[in-house]
Amino acid sequence: MKPAKRAALVLGAATLLVTGLFVATNAYAANLLSNPGFESGNLSGWSCTGSGSGVVSTPVHSGSYALNGNATTSDTAQCTQTVTVQPNTAYTLSGWVRGSYVYIGVTGGASTWTPGASAYTKLTVPFTTTAGQTSIQVYLHGWYGTGAYQADDIALDGPGTPPTTTPPTTSSPSPSRSASASPSASPSKSPSTSPTTPVTGIPKHALIGYNHASFANGSGYIRMADIPAAWDVIDLAFGEPTSVTSGDIRFNRCSAAECPNVESDAEFLAAIKAKQAQGKKVLISIGGQNGQVQLTTTAARDAFVNSVSAIIDRWGLDGLDIDFEGHSLYLNAGDSDFRNPTTPVVVNLISALKSLKAKYGTKFVLTMAPETFFVQLGYQFYGGTTQGDNRAGSYLPVIHAVRDFLTILHVQDYNSGPIWGLDNQYHTMGGADFHIAMTDMMKAGFPVANTGQTFPGLRPDQIAFGVPAAVSAGNGYVSNAVVQSAVTCLVTGSGCGGYTLRGGTSPAFRGLMTWSINWDKYYNWEFQNAQRPYLNTLP
Repeated sequence: MKPAKRAALVLGAATLLVTGLFVATNAYAANLLSNPGFESGNLSGWSCTGSGSGVVSTPVHSGSYALNGNATTSDTAQCTQTVTVQPNTAYTLSGWVRGSYVYIGVTGGASTWTPGASAYTKLTVPFTTTAGQTSIQVYLHGWYGTGAYQADDIALDGPGTPPTTTPPTTSSPSPSRSASASPSASPSKSPSTSPTTPVTGIPKHALIGYNHASFANGSGYIRMADIPAAWDVIDLAFGEPTSVTSGDIRFNRCSAAECPNVESDAEFLAAIKAKQAQGKKVLISIGGQNGQVQLTTTAARDAFVNSVSAIIDRWGLDGLDIDFEGHSLYLNAGDSDFRNPTTPVVVNLISALKSLKAKYGTKFVLTMAPETFFVQLGYQFYGGTTQGDNRAGSYLPVIHAVRDFLTILHVQDYNSGPIWGLDNQYHTMGGADFHIAMTDMMKAGFPVANTGQTFPGLRPDQIAFGVPAAVSAGNGYVSNAVVQSAVTCLVTGSGCGGYTLRGGTSPAFRGLMTWSINWDKYYNWEFQNAQRPYLNTLP
């Protein structure tokens, strides 16, 4: 998950009073949630999963009680509550949490999490409802196999009235991270079914980076002309939808107010052409953390194709990067065959990508940057079955359907919880082992949870992996030497530690992706200066 891109702008009540628009019925309630501090001594108002989840008298943040969720290897101990809200309105969800990998958010919308809090820590999620939206479902949960977590003093601030009924007992999808128990089947090497010749013009071992073209995010804006020649593929972040389900993607360049050194449109376009003349590829990246894209209808699919085409044509781009996160992709109950998906958001995305490929032909560059939750977690859980989160492994049908023209898959090896690898062991961020195990899964292929099907591995030239460029760029940062150690193992088979490559060595391994070029510049180009020369030494 990419870091949040911009701060929310909140209009205070004083402004409304001055303009004479203040309406008493829209005054902010103290808290729209029922039983927000669990002071009833039970889970009244909340719908919770997980054996052993309930209320406790210690530790609490305030009052007499707090929630205690018991996250097991098969359940994240999720608690939800449905609340009536007003359309096109700003709200703030917050709560105090304690434990490892605790999440809080809005189903289908914004979320946040902490990888570990030994004492109560406050998490805050600002968001704005969509046009016509009259209710939301808030959630909080732990993570698979991490044990107990606590939560207290959950608040939803904004116009409205607290619900008067208990939310339904059905649980919702939850934010992404990792794994669970191993399936009984032993994975084996699966040959790729993709015969297509790779897109020309990208080096055998490429350096891929995201450029904050529409925001600054604390790291500063970089003019396109100032991006060094070391970068082979430049992803413009981000194209975002006008609403979650519209399919209408817009790319708005950073404003001068946020990015004082932003270039003009003419200069930006000229710099893109200059990069392409040097053999670089420039793509529009769709989604990111804030850009939820759900193609629930064929109308949304068609809007996606038309609007993305307009962006590509306007700036003369080489293709697109799919960076769908959060709740963009999921699988409906019973959609358990990744080879023949039936869920509309998946089917329509596949159709849209095939349409764009048909329109732009053989030179069309398509990359993807899913989180591990949406890909490798499919080894343990698959969203269309009855186990786990319905988003688990939900990229797999998309990857499989477009594998013949997928240029590069660079999974985000960051902001991830533990993931079960092909050695039937958990792998966690922080060392070369995580990158080796996660990338090997994409080369070797793997059985998909309890479906009886095997996801075939990709060609090595289609495989890269993503890492944070610097400590401020995301969870999971490791030194450049550790990244190189992982790549050396994958390419040559040496220095793999105790891990055995199930997919064999990959001399054609495509390269490294990083979030982001901007953060790398902020840290004096440490990533670029280490990795570009290293990639050049590979066979």
